[in-house]
Amino acid sequence: MQKILLTAGMLAISNVFMTFAWYGHLKNFNSKPWIVAAIISWGIALFEYIIQVPANRLGHQVMNLGQLKILQEAITLSVFVPFAIVYMKEGLKQEYLWASIFILAAVFCIFKGGLIR
Repeated sequence: MQKILLTAGMLAISNVFMTFAWYGHLKNFNSKPWIVAAIISWGIALFEYIIQVPANRLGHQVMNLGQLKILQEAITLSVFVPFAIVYMKEGLKQEYLWASIFILAAVFCIFKGGLIR
């Protein structure tokens, strides 16, 4: 269980970097040429990969690939929704609720048989 929690924590941290790399430029560098935004985003994404790759390696010791992927998607949504609401000022949307319900259903389905490894 400790490896799962450590994996989830590392993936959450890496996902913050990923979310800023993917979407932060829409707020911060919208007036800059796309190549500037791409280079800055690539630099931010480097930190995401530095954390994400070891997290996936650790997680794969105790979870199968499908479980690892669905865990990542649940973490992505849990990072993205506050980012969209607080940082990007998009407001809370009903679609976020529905997406969360379906992602939680996916988590239930992929983990219902327990850990495979």
